[in-house]
Amino acid sequence: MSTHSEQFVAHLQGFDRRALAVLRHSLAFAPGSDTRAFPYVERFAGAAVHEHDARRLALYAVAALFARHPQQAGRSFATAFGELLSRRSTPREPNKSIEGRFIALLGADAENIVDYLRQAVSLLSAEDLGFDYARLLDDLSRWLNPRFDPSDLRQRWARDFYRAAQAAFADATNE
Repeated sequence: MSTHSEQFVAHLQGFDRRALAVLRHSLAFAPGSDTRAFPYVERFAGAAVHEHDARRLALYAVAALFARHPQQAGRSFATAFGELLSRRSTPREPNKSIEGRFIALLGADAENIVDYLRQAVSLLSAEDLGFDYARLLDDLSRWLNPRFDPSDLRQRWARDFYRAAQAAFADATNE
């Protein structure tokens, strides 16, 4: 995890309700296109970065997602989502809807990953499950980079998800 990402999340944690509302509203736009979010994010993008740079877009996306659910925790996004599956599953049957949403998210490309993440963060918010936004920023910077193949990242997210969700699946098979 980069120091820059950690500094950015610390910056987000210092925002008041008004700033978070502006950033939350920016979820209705493509990352980096809501001009009202510029004062909160652009200083971290760097002067030499062009408007469609993957890191810049990831900064805007993570700022908006954080504003939607400002709960930082020491687990990865995928681990938190796996815990969501465990919480929303019965002892006899894992919640296929949650698992299906995660699989769809893993299949997302750079064009729609932020939409899938927005929906996933809303579900995590409903269960008060926070995650490591700095790590998400680093991961999303890679995912949005057209020169990067996100296969390894998808596999890591899948491992984190299924390890965290293992209890839900173990309960279903032990019945």
